[in-house]
Amino acid sequence: MLALAGCTTDSHVPPFARTPYEAFSRQAVVAIALREWRAFGSPIAEEPPVDKPERAEGLWQRVGEYWWLGLDAGDAAAAWTGKHDGRGRVFPPEQDETYAWSAAFVSYVMRMAGAGAGFPYAAAHDAYIHDAVQPDRQWVIAAERPERYAPRPGDLICTGRGESAALRFDDLAHTPLFKAHCDIVVATGDPSGLSVVGGNVSDAVTLRHVPVTQDGHLSPTGGWLAILRLRV
Repeated sequence: MLALAGCTTDSHVPPFARTPYEAFSRQAVVAIALREWRAFGSPIAEEPPVDKPERAEGLWQRVGEYWWLGLDAGDAAAAWTGKHDGRGRVFPPEQDETYAWSAAFVSYVMRMAGAGAGFPYAAAHDAYIHDAVQPDRQWVIAAERPERYAPRPGDLICTGRGESAALRFDDLAHTPLFKAHCDIVVATGDPSGLSVVGGNVSDAVTLRHVPVTQDGHLSPTGGWLAILRLRV
């Protein structure tokens, strides 16, 4: 039923992801996130960033695929790339915040992993965070309190950003719009913490390490907003 629901608006999506051919899984989410990280040269957040990878030849097109395939057909942002607006005009590097693509990256990974119509694809993280909080919708993600749930590979860990950095889980019910960022957990159990991959981190798909407690929960000093658990 989820696959059929997505067919009418997602004709631009490859059949293997639209139908989808295989069941949505944590393994698929992790594999696709890591594939995209390698496409950007496997950058690590702790290392000095390369200048604007999102605008490099071969990579601005990749960001364009995140927009085109991650969002639903007809979305105004679907025609953007890593350096072009919807009319193909190059925007100045200092305006790239207007075209931030981290949520498009998450949407792309979920779509390619076979989430079908079970994920609320969006150009902004707050849209699908809000949907994950709703108990009456059968999304493939469900919002969990960071202090109660230890993230697993494939889950999303989310924080408020900018003026929304102080938001916490209890604020979600009465905060309709906020700036946020979510990363995809790709590995657990390392002494350095979780390994997570995020889009538009230092203008690339970047891996970083996030500290956790002894029982695998996110460190409370991180200011975490929510964990989006995969319902698989």
